[in-house]
Amino acid sequence: MKVVAAGLMALSLMYACARAQVPESGRAQELSFSADEVGARMEDKYIDRMVDLAAAGKLDEDRALLARLRVISEGLIKAAVAMKPEAAEWQWEVHTTSDPEVDALCMAGGKILVGGAFVHKLALSDGELATLLAHEVAHAVAEHHRETLSEALSLNRPLRAPVDVVMERLDSDLSLQIRLSKLSSLQESEADQLGMVLAHRAGWPAAEMVSFYRKLQTEERSALVSNAYPAAASRISMAKGMALLFQPPTPHP
Repeated sequence: MKVVAAGLMALSLMYACARAQVPESGRAQELSFSADEVGARMEDKYIDRMVDLAAAGKLDEDRALLARLRVISEGLIKAAVAMKPEAAEWQWEVHTTSDPEVDALCMAGGKILVGGAFVHKLALSDGELATLLAHEVAHAVAEHHRETLSEALSLNRPLRAPVDVVMERLDSDLSLQIRLSKLSSLQESEADQLGMVLAHRAGWPAAEMVSFYRKLQTEERSALVSNAYPAAASRISMAKGMALLFQPPTPHP
């Protein structure tokens, strides 16, 4: 009996989840992997990608865009740190690439990569570019990568796998991606709203945020937007609603 009890206790500890909440919304999360192990693995993945892009001559060639990104990201990072104090310890990086397959991303730990082709195709103003960056930073602030990996692990029970194995499965297992699609859709909607809050707190006008989502309609019509994203019309409605929340209250006469 003692052996069985010890085994059950070990199994319980193996699957212990840390309870967390998404900033601002308070949505509950159950996170099986620690922030440190996910951050370290994501950093390794990011470095590998930077090395590959540099070797292909596709990293940081657009110096003007890189300068814009670094200036714009400063305010967003400050807003992110105010929202999530742990983000002050992240080793933030900002890079750009000419790889046409990249639009924008921000990995756990503040690793940002933006595709120049995407930015130039939509002719993004600074405020619109800030909205794009804020959406990606919101994913990191809300720990969506950590949450996705934790959910993938829970779907893989009773097997316990290290984080790098789960990451490899996520990249290659279509059935697992489909099972996680509902969570992915929720996270995209959450990043839209949380990103607008970050952009607003960084001082960017709401009109530019709405304009960014209007421009994304062209991407949806050309079928370049992932099905994980909400429909363009609903994103515009969301942006307009959030913009109203940012307006100062009208004083009484």
